[in-house]
Amino acid sequence: MSYVDFIAPIHKSTTRDYLARVNDPEYPKAKAAELALKWDVEYWDGDRSTGYGGMNYDGRWRKVADLMAQHYGLKAGDKVLDIGCGKGFLLYDLAQAVPGLEVTGLEVSRYASDHAKPEIRSLVVDGKASELPFADAEFDFVFSINTLHNLPCYDLDRALREMMRVGKEHRYLCVESWRNESEKANLLYWQLTCRSFLAPDEWEWWFRQTGYTGDHSFIYFE
Repeated sequence: MSYVDFIAPIHKSTTRDYLARVNDPEYPKAKAAELALKWDVEYWDGDRSTGYGGMNYDGRWRKVADLMAQHYGLKAGDKVLDIGCGKGFLLYDLAQAVPGLEVTGLEVSRYASDHAKPEIRSLVVDGKASELPFADAEFDFVFSINTLHNLPCYDLDRALREMMRVGKEHRYLCVESWRNESEKANLLYWQLTCRSFLAPDEWEWWFRQTGYTGDHSFIYFE
């Protein structure tokens, strides 16, 4: 298991007004979270207060795809699974970075899968991270970015074990975390769907409990 950070540059490039999200008069925090948890249009393409504020492909994930492909030595014929792939932008970029790569996405939101990038829409499967509809050791590389912190502890346990079950060799996950009270407060202000508010040592405890031995990184709300 190694700490490998592919995501920080993208995360840090986004400007966030934490207090504005909490104090939005049109979308009070509880109302915003209720809308976001439907995983429907409000979350993906609605107001910024209830989610992404419009998730459109802009190529920003290509750098992550290139780094992943190089780090894990991905090649044509390898099978890759993205758990919680959203609209599949990173899957598309991986397929572009490594011609012949066999990519599959898993997504709990029917809205996201229905609005996935057209080139890979047919490769996105509806399902839950805690119940992966795939065979043992089916994928050469399994990853999940900004998804597993949205699970309650009992599903998080199962999801980590499922990542181990369906993967052959390489695994990677990125989740939200906090190192101090300021980052914890910012995370609480910003999040809409998070269920597992864990510090790094708590995440590492879960990795040991479930036998997860893949790579990982954390994003912090500084």
